[in-house]
Amino acid sequence: MHARAVRFTDVTPERIAEIKERIGSEDGPPPGVDSTAMKLLFDESQSTAIFIGFFDSEDKMRAAGEVLANMDASEVPGSRASVDECEVVIEREA
Repeated sequence: MHARAVRFTDVTPERIAEIKERIGSEDGPPPGVDSTAMKLLFDESQSTAIFIGFFDSEDKMRAAGEVLANMDASEVPGSRASVDECEVVIEREA
């Protein structure tokens, strides 16, 4: 499994609310993004967010990365500060 983690700055609670509403009304990821899951973490005190998308393969992650990197600014939480494309080496749930 692979994951794409994007850190955003300048994120507001209002922007997070808009994204939650939009994602809640969609049937799945955007066209061209073949992900298995996603998580959005928000730190209101620092005005930051971290988006993590999970993918079955590195190829699917990289293809989705092209789509996600070209998203309109109105579709993302804030300013992109960093992007990491990773292999998931440990996954554990309680």
